[in-house]
Amino acid sequence: MRCAPTAGAALVLCAATAGLLSAQGRPEPPETPRFASWDEVNVLAHGLLQLGNGLREHVERTRGQLGELERRLGSCGAACKDPEGSAAPPFAPENLVPPGGDAVPETLQSFQTQLKAQNSRIQQLFQKVAQQQRHLEKQHLRIQNLQSQMGHLAPMHLGHGVAKRARRKRLPKMAQLAGPAHNISRLHNGGWTVIQRRQDGSVDFNQPWEAYKDGFGDPQGEFWLGLEKVHRIVGDRGSRLAVQLQDWEGNAESLQFPVHLGGEDTAYSLQLTSPVASKLGATAFSPSGLSLPFSTWDQDHDLRGDKNCAKSLSGGWWFGTCGHSNLNGQYFHSIPRQRQQLKKGIFWKTWRGRYYPLQATTMLIQPTVAEAAS
Repeated sequence: MRCAPTAGAALVLCAATAGLLSAQGRPEPPETPRFASWDEVNVLAHGLLQLGNGLREHVERTRGQLGELERRLGSCGAACKDPEGSAAPPFAPENLVPPGGDAVPETLQSFQTQLKAQNSRIQQLFQKVAQQQRHLEKQHLRIQNLQSQMGHLAPMHLGHGVAKRARRKRLPKMAQLAGPAHNISRLHNGGWTVIQRRQDGSVDFNQPWEAYKDGFGDPQGEFWLGLEKVHRIVGDRGSRLAVQLQDWEGNAESLQFPVHLGGEDTAYSLQLTSPVASKLGATAFSPSGLSLPFSTWDQDHDLRGDKNCAKSLSGGWWFGTCGHSNLNGQYFHSIPRQRQQLKKGIFWKTWRGRYYPLQATTMLIQPTVAEAAS
């Protein structure tokens, strides 16, 4: 048995991982006036993903080699304890067999213990590599979102100008939309499509990615239309999103703002202009606006690198940093007393606050060009 290749592979793995971790912990250099092009950013992101994949494959190969080494050592231990054995196995290391030819079980056991410890360290490195790979994939998705946002920047500004004129037009009242059998065809004729409704907690909105993509619930009651269907309705055009909210005291609020909804390749990112992002409570966004990918408990795309907002809260939503809004949260028939439970509810921070679970919500969408045609 030759241990040198395995030890060398482990040293290479440790050196590569140490370089990756040290690079992660190194402070970022100060910003310079030069900005990298999209091609350079794409090349960098692709290189980082390849590094993560290569390191992961190297860890798996090393683990396989250690497993084979441990199996052979186990076979060696069984043979060495056999009193009828006339000689050590042909692959037994020379440093485990003294000049007299008798095996030393204590040395073998010590070596096996060291191998188990090394295997544990390899497992920890494997987990860190997997974590880094998830982080890199998340960064790559954000780069794609920024690219899409830049491509639609001009249409978004045009949509924002149209939305200012549309504020004078009142939406249907909340009471008319919150009923279980409202006239959906009338809303379609007016250019609006209802894409979400919450009113009684009859449907579980804590669903996985595929459910939010395809849609679920009852169109005559609580339902989610489906991200793919919504994207087909608005296509690559700018749109207006209408949000209608109702609290437990009978108060209602209606909001409208211009948006752009990306496809599945952008995790159905909802792109907002800077004024809208600021009005909705966002504190960090670029001059061109804010891009919010959609997230569920099994597909984490939010802007928090240290938390899965959909798991921490409830439901699927364009979470951002978890604290601005969530109209697909858990439905409460009364306001919970515990603060931790309140976080999981249906909330809109800039209206009733972060810890007030709403009674009913309705969301509608309309392509921007539909208003000009009506």
